[in-house]
Amino acid sequence: MSPRAIDRETPDRFYTITHGRVPGDDDPFDIVSLIVAERDPAPGMQSEHVKILQMCRAPMALVEISAELQLPIRVVKVLLLDLLDTGGITARHPLPNTTADSGPTGMHLPDHDVLKQVLLGLQRL
Repeated sequence: MSPRAIDRETPDRFYTITHGRVPGDDDPFDIVSLIVAERDPAPGMQSEHVKILQMCRAPMALVEISAELQLPIRVVKVLLLDLLDTGGITARHPLPNTTADSGPTGMHLPDHDVLKQVLLGLQRL
């Protein structure tokens, strides 16, 4: 599939993969969340879940998973939520926990709302 082949995908495929679910506003993932598999795939698992568990034996960013599977980020978030709920993965942000305004060395980090607006703009391209 070419990089823009996702644009030509039928919505039916995405609906089937996610069983019609969408991630909520409170999902724990952002595009740089690092995902790590906590177990091996089990027989009978959905093929996309199997691929995610295989890819994430080493930490992998959500955006990389999306690119590798050639699926939209929102679809991948639903799949990751399934795996998170069953203990199949753990997710963490690459930066350690800090205050909202400063990073690990006290540097100023971009505002979360600004980053969200940038992400939405990129997704519309």
